[in-house]
Amino acid sequence: MSDFLTRILKTTREDLDTRMSKVAAAELKKIAAQRLPHRKGIFRQAIAGPGMSLIAEVKRASPSKGDIRPDLTVADVVKSYEAGGASAISVLTEERHFKGSLADLAEARRATALPILRKDFIIDEYQILEAAAAGADAILLIVAALAPERLTELMEAAQTAGLDALVEVHTRPELEITLAVGAPLIGINNRDLASFEVSLKNSLDMIEFLPDDLLVVSESGIGSREDVIRLGEAGVDAVLVGEILMRSPDPQDKIRELLSG
Repeated sequence: MSDFLTRILKTTREDLDTRMSKVAAAELKKIAAQRLPHRKGIFRQAIAGPGMSLIAEVKRASPSKGDIRPDLTVADVVKSYEAGGASAISVLTEERHFKGSLADLAEARRATALPILRKDFIIDEYQILEAAAAGADAILLIVAALAPERLTELMEAAQTAGLDALVEVHTRPELEITLAVGAPLIGINNRDLASFEVSLKNSLDMIEFLPDDLLVVSESGIGSREDVIRLGEAGVDAVLVGEILMRSPDPQDKIRELLSG
């Protein structure tokens, strides 16, 4: 495990313990139970359609780049993403390093009917209940942060809560773990967690080892229409794009550019 991931998991646990002391899991479960049943599986369906799908991310900051758009209005950004043709929305909710929050996710939910992914460092079932209660349709599970047994438990907890799980890998050994636990929805992150270097080669190399019936999302480093074409030709079903949209003066137009043709 990289030093970065070790540090962020430590603060994740600290912040999680604080939240758990304030709101009981039973209360979150009650709120989550009010979700509309027809939304179950909606995230997976959104990226399983024909052609390349785009998951547009709300991202205020990152550990490697610092502030990106800390003062953004979530509703305005999400509406722009939807108008541009995004198939789903990703919302970073980690507070200390990415300056996100569950409030951002809840605001996104009020602004759109598109499926929403809670992107965070999920290590506990409580966070899955938080995601469902805030209006998420899916969660991110990072293989590098979880033992295989824990990964399986959290996948099952997500299914029970009616959420899809996007299982993220960075390396070939992590991919083998993901295949072994039977994850149907795999995210290949093109960023090296130790060096923070980004290369689309990570997705292009690893997708060769995946069966055709799995849905594959390529994450990080997608910056041009050419990138999208290369990934699509390799068999990628969806791209997750954040920073380039956050820095664009017109995110709606940028999405159309990435998906054009």
